[in-house]
Amino acid sequence: MASVLDSFRLDGRTAIITGASRGLGAAMAAALAEAGADVVLVSRTRNAALEKSIAALGRRVLGVEADLGQPAAAAEIMGQARAAFGRADILVNNAGIIRRAPFLEFTTADWNDVMDVNLGGAFRLGQAFAAALVADQARGSIINVASLLSFQGGIRVASYTAAKSALLGLTRLMANELAGRGIKVNALVPGYMATDNTEALRADPVRSAEILGRIPAGRWGTPDDLKAAVVFLASPASDYMHGSTLAVDGGWLAR
Repeated sequence: MASVLDSFRLDGRTAIITGASRGLGAAMAAALAEAGADVVLVSRTRNAALEKSIAALGRRVLGVEADLGQPAAAAEIMGQARAAFGRADILVNNAGIIRRAPFLEFTTADWNDVMDVNLGGAFRLGQAFAAALVADQARGSIINVASLLSFQGGIRVASYTAAKSALLGLTRLMANELAGRGIKVNALVPGYMATDNTEALRADPVRSAEILGRIPAGRWGTPDDLKAAVVFLASPASDYMHGSTLAVDGGWLAR
């Protein structure tokens, strides 16, 4: 009889992770590889050290340079992944950028840049990935990386809040349409994590104190805090989860 822990294994599967060169994406890519998956690391610039560490685990790894804000990127990523590995079973839509400015001063360029990557990129790659699975009559998992700002307004990040709020709705729509085809779609919600995106917040003593004061766990999260969660959502252990939202936030949303 198989152990319940076996349901978390990803042996023989291929995972595509966007925004994989650093921070949350790099940690999640490493976690999926540790669980047994071959990985496709999608980013604007490749991370040779990460590729080497994954290869050292005995996993196959492919680095793909792409700008998710470009409409042609999705087809290029899927083409390279399938050419290299013959399949793609897991997609982690993690790539994201942020622009900060007061709402009254927020520019159209900063709006479009963020929406094109954070929402448009996830939509286009999710669609291409799901279409390939349907054509192959294969099962798979899509994990959209949302945000605490999928639930809250925030300040000075108009396009980021809009994109991440829409991504949560898109996750539910995708789950409704794809669950019957054997494709599960769920959202992973990181809390306030110590990454490049939050560097400005952590450097501001007032904002940092305000944020930490609301986190029941009493600390900023780290990329490693997401590793088990992404493996769970990617693996057969979560096969009856569709359209769910898994928050790894130190208790922020419960406050």
